Amino acid sequence: MGRVFVVGVGMTKFDKPGKRADDYPEWGKEAILAALEDANVKMSEVQLAAAGFVYGDSTCGQRVIYEVGMHGIPIFNVNNNCSTGSSALMLAKELVESGKCDCALAVGFEKMERGSLSSKFQDRTNPMEKHVEAMAELTDIQSAPMTAQMFGNAAIEHMQKYGTKPIHFAKIAYKNHKHSINNPKSQFRDEYTLEQIINSPNIFGPMTKLQCCPTSDGAAAAIIASESFVKKHGLEAKAVEILGIEMATDLASTFTDKSHIKIIGYDMTKLAADRLFRKTNKKPSDVQVIELHDCFSANELITYEALGLCPPGKAGEFIDRGDNTYGGKFVVNPSGGLISKGHPLGATGLAQCAELSWQLRGEAGARQVPGAKLALQHNIGLGGAVVVALYQLGFPEKRHNGAQSLAPTGDEGFIVTPYLKILQQAMDEDEDGLVENHRCVYGLRVVRPDGKTGFWVINTKIGKGKIIFNGTDKPDVTFIVKDGDVMDLLTGKIPPQKAFFQGKVKIQGNIGVAMKLIELQKTAAKKIEILRSKL
Repeated sequence: MGRVFVVGVGMTKFDKPGKRADDYPEWGKEAILAALEDANVKMSEVQLAAAGFVYGDSTCGQRVIYEVGMHGIPIFNVNNNCSTGSSALMLAKELVESGKCDCALAVGFEKMERGSLSSKFQDRTNPMEKHVEAMAELTDIQSAPMTAQMFGNAAIEHMQKYGTKPIHFAKIAYKNHKHSINNPKSQFRDEYTLEQIINSPNIFGPMTKLQCCPTSDGAAAAIIASESFVKKHGLEAKAVEILGIEMATDLASTFTDKSHIKIIGYDMTKLAADRLFRKTNKKPSDVQVIELHDCFSANELITYEALGLCPPGKAGEFIDRGDNTYGGKFVVNPSGGLISKGHPLGATGLAQCAELSWQLRGEAGARQVPGAKLALQHNIGLGGAVVVALYQLGFPEKRHNGAQSLAPTGDEGFIVTPYLKILQQAMDEDEDGLVENHRCVYGLRVVRPDGKTGFWVINTKIGKGKIIFNGTDKPDVTFIVKDGDVMDLLTGKIPPQKAFFQGKVKIQGNIGVAMKLIELQKTAAKKIEILRSKL
């Protein structure tokens, strides 16, 4: 079995159903052409395709792919509920890996209706019948949407069993909406306060409307290639290796263990993740960035534990530490996740693949995760199937200046750079003993107008402190600010409180530590004025 790579990805913007005037063939075409362009591959070089969708007639895959060329290639149509996109990706990967072809296309798309999902066929057995019956044995069925009840009941069980609080679920939604601000492909790009999320209309259990993913229209695609194809076409600089991919379905415990958490797929997620990490000789702590199936905030919280990101019952503490966002142990759903980016069922898994490919290449712009080397994908569908995958750069030594990276390797070109060099000098001198009073690891992410981002770690826990560009120490808190606004903040032109409320400074991580910035600005006023005079 040979190595397999993602060499090109593309996706449409995800939109509210009915917003776009065109139809799914055009959306699929847009995503496929973007992936082909990203890979610098022609459709005539693609030898096989897997097309994922849930709502549509049986050969919608052909209808989409014919838009970009009719070459007589095999086309497989895939439907695996919400894990459809990643199932199409897995099929394409397996066929390349087996030697069936050297270059394959995986595309996913969905045209959806507004509102909650419902069954389309009333004259036959519903595939979710056993899951709903298992839930009904544990609690009364309510009038809320069925999937919301299933995930909401799992949330209630987690609170009763482990002491998790409703605010933990709200914090997940707060994070994902905050992440989506920097994603131009996201259906929603609005930032909400924690209070707005908590006070939005209740859907079921602790979950409110802003903790639930919307229905969406959209498409995503990936070009999958063998190692020989990559090398023959000189694609090493962009090739992202699919290090491993695993699918699992429900176990008997889904129905026999009398647990809402297991009804929504905890055991099959754990099984697939355990297999993946064992076969790739990796462990959860090796991962930096994750795209996780957050159809509801409850599912993201429970999946932290199923994937091994934290021990069972410790998801609340994991969230409170900020270990699921920038500056923490992992960055989960930098795209905004399903909650904010949207969830066109057939496209979701391939959109996750696209985001992780951009992250590993350093092409994610303002949402770039520093030092992202190993990426984890999780895509689940009730009914049931879950797909988990690990990605890494296939040829990291081939990344070069010609690659369109938005993560610079040096700190040149940033307005803030000379100020940070003088700040380092001020720390070394430390005439006022400021370092001792502010022992912490701060992260500073600065975004230039051209979208390139710079990341500095300011570690004051050791000695006089060090400021390191692209430092690897884990920050206790990270500040995100536009390059042109940094000095307004440092010099007091904009008071920190006002900067926070105006959105000029975004905080990820320990908010209590972040508030030390206000104290520091007051005590360092004289030193800051000296800093200004030297430039």
